[in-house]
Parts: sequence; structure tokens; C-alpha cells
Amino acid sequence: MSDRSSIDWTDASWNPVTGCLQISPGCDHCYALTFAERFRGVPRHPYEQGFDLRLWPERLEMPFKWRRPRRIFVNSMSDLFHHAVPDDYIFQVFDTMRRADWHTFQVLTKRSPRLKRLGPHLGWAPHIWVGVSI
Repeated sequence: MSDRSSIDWTDASWNPVTGCLQISPGCDHCYALTFAERFRGVPRHPYEQGFDLRLWPERLEMPFKWRRPRRIFVNSMSDLFHHAVPDDYIFQVFDTMRRADWHTFQVLTKRSPRLKRLGPHLGWAPHIWVGVSI
């Protein structure tokens, strides 16, 4: 997680969730999995648990600390719509994004069925962008 990114289409990353499970051939070369597993078992490292799913509620307020507007890649190290992320937690992430309206949030998912189910209840705003990778 960083307030700067080397990814050319975004300025920063924000990971209120980390970890995931591979669900398609598109996951075969997942950079996040490779990165996180390098640190599995390293005491007190943010990826001590490797790529096991983890919620980070203490990170929910982080975008408010960034006063300069940024394009923020949400969950560069996970998928917000993973089946094990509680609906209520997704609503909290969207609440943060809605309130931090000086930023543009970029949400990518491979889990379009869950996005479709929850989408009408998420409280979208023009500065919250979503994409589905297939």
C-alpha cells in the first residue's frame, strides 16, 4: 500500500483487504500472490500470513490522510468482492470511497456475479470506477 505507484494508470494503492484465492486462468501469474508469499512467516511483516485473506479495518480511514487528489487502485493485493469478504465490510469500504470524494477510486474484480448482486446497494458516485477483468 502506497501513496505513490509505479503503475501508469494509477497514483496510489489502498488495501483494506489483502489476500485472495485463484479462481480462473487469469490468476495464474498473479503478481500479488507472488509478492505476498515471499513474506509468509516473516514475523510482524504485513504479509506474514502470505496470501491468505485478511481484512484490515485500521486501513479504512487511510484515504482521508491523503489531502492531494489521487487515482487510487483499491485492493491491488486482493479482490474486494472475494466471497469471504463480508458484505458489511464492502459497504464500509464504499462508504470511505464516497466520503473521500476528492480522490478517484479504481476497483477491479474478477468476481462479477458478486459485484452484480451487491452493486445496487453500494452507493456509487462518479469518482468510484469499477472494472471487471476477464
